[in-house]
Amino acid sequence: MNNTRFATAVHIMTILSKFPQEYLTSDWIAGSININPVVVRREIGVLKEAGLIISRQGKIGGSQLSKKASEINLSEIYSAVKNSEVLGKKNLNPNPECPVGKDINDKLDQLFKETDHLVFQFLETKSLKDFTEQFR
Repeated sequence: MNNTRFATAVHIMTILSKFPQEYLTSDWIAGSININPVVVRREIGVLKEAGLIISRQGKIGGSQLSKKASEINLSEIYSAVKNSEVLGKKNLNPNPECPVGKDINDKLDQLFKETDHLVFQFLETKSLKDFTEQFR
């Protein structure tokens, strides 16, 4: 994943975990991350769709975790926002006449799947609560 989506999502979830009884606004969260609130709202939408966040509208609106931080694994956050391979993208047009080029993307596909699986397995052992407890 060669972007900041996972980092942004974990930041959002960690803030919500630190204030479990409050509905936090996207503006407030964006201030912590130092990014545009529109980006936060987009990621909140994705996390909400994944069942990790609940939100309410209006003057007393905002977002909070849908369940306890101890019940959320970092792998769930990763799955919600993952939109590219951990190792990046493959070359689009390798030379089909080359002994390497003709099979490289098939071999890379397998490598990427194995790597992604290992990352997922590792993140599955880490709860949001465990991660949040680093910020006392």
